[in-house]
Amino acid sequence: MTDAVDTALFQALDSAHFLHPFTDFKELSGRGARVMVRSEGIYVWDSEGARVLDGMSGLWCVNVGYGRRELADAAHHQMMTLPYYNSFFQTTNVPAVQLAAKLASLAPNAGERRFQHVFYSSSGSESNDSNVRMVRRYWDLLGQPQRKVIISRINAYHGSTMAGASLGGMSGMHAQGDLPIPNIAHIEQPYFFENGLPGETADEFGLRAAGWLEQKILALGPDQVAAFIGEPVQGAGGVIIPPATYWPEIQRIVDKYGLLLISDEVICAFGRLGSWFAYDKFGYKPDLVTFAKAVTSGYVPLGGVMVGDRVGKVLIEHGGEFAHGYTYSGHPVACAVGLANLALMEREQLPQRVRDDVGPYLAQHYVAISEHPLVGLAETCGFMAGLVLVKTKAPVQRFTEAQGVGMICRGYCFEQGLIMRAVGDRMIIAPPLVMTHSQIDEMVALIVKCLDLTYQEVRRRGWLA
Repeated sequence: MTDAVDTALFQALDSAHFLHPFTDFKELSGRGARVMVRSEGIYVWDSEGARVLDGMSGLWCVNVGYGRRELADAAHHQMMTLPYYNSFFQTTNVPAVQLAAKLASLAPNAGERRFQHVFYSSSGSESNDSNVRMVRRYWDLLGQPQRKVIISRINAYHGSTMAGASLGGMSGMHAQGDLPIPNIAHIEQPYFFENGLPGETADEFGLRAAGWLEQKILALGPDQVAAFIGEPVQGAGGVIIPPATYWPEIQRIVDKYGLLLISDEVICAFGRLGSWFAYDKFGYKPDLVTFAKAVTSGYVPLGGVMVGDRVGKVLIEHGGEFAHGYTYSGHPVACAVGLANLALMEREQLPQRVRDDVGPYLAQHYVAISEHPLVGLAETCGFMAGLVLVKTKAPVQRFTEAQGVGMICRGYCFEQGLIMRAVGDRMIIAPPLVMTHSQIDEMVALIVKCLDLTYQEVRRRGWLA
């Protein structure tokens, strides 16, 4: 496929036949989808020939950038060798075994919580459904079947399946489909900019925010609660970076009450925060780790759960048949691409590069961005970043939801050749990890230009205080 396609034809076919995820179908059919046709490095091109800098790595996933021949070759070789076989009937395949062993070698031991086993899926949503099944099976086998409740956070994202969307804490998703399902509870998110008290430090807030978990456990009854799930940094919720005190206090609380701890690293694993797995960066000790997206850099679908010894030993030694799985669990082509992707990341030292080089370089730029008159907060964590658009900085006055300032800014980003995501009044990025300094400079210049255009727009509309 080249970029020489009939845009109007494909937009019409798209409108006629393709129902997009998270989309107002009527609204999209009225204007037509943007047709993306080609990619290379950190850029994608649409059918009109416009080049766009992909500041979101596709959907948080294309960590090694576009057009990597090694991954295409791995997929082709495996397709010509064994394109598919299932893992149900006591069968396995070479890439699935090799990748499971590789992932176990990359996952740092968290004290006595070693990660020796992998349960495969095709996505983060499926992986979190698997977590619900495994958590409840674990407690059943230990003779505590009443421990079913899994606690999550408001504004968290854990997928869009029935269980994944229930675990997530997004009200718009819960408004459709009678969600959440039973035995899912939520606490407030650790968003200091929004929930911090006057005079409270970030570290003090981190301890207070973690304390909401203990309050919820006590309200529900400790003998009813099975697990707590959280993203190391909340991604789709707006790159919500918790204070340094948050995760250690969460660890203390789950240990106190014997809960399982699930680290949802669908976004944060595989170098995004400067380490292979983010729990290592934040210093906590999960029992289950959700992964997907960047395990193959999005080239083919693959997800799974890293299963720690605490859970794995019970499932293996006491469990009998675990009545759960997917047609594509351990898909040989996906696993072969995953192996090639991880090998590429090791060879190019991408996690270390994020930690020591491009992550700090991006952070320096965001310090400068924070001086923009429209920016109330600009922060980074590894190769994720978020900024908040505000009317005034001191005192902070925020735009109303109805004004949709984030979508105004996102519109300018698209016009200027930058993919930057809007989450309410927060603008977020998660670029490919292979970016050079000059490409970071290019991206930041586009961000500043779009902030300037947004500032001029909201001033014309009379929205500035």
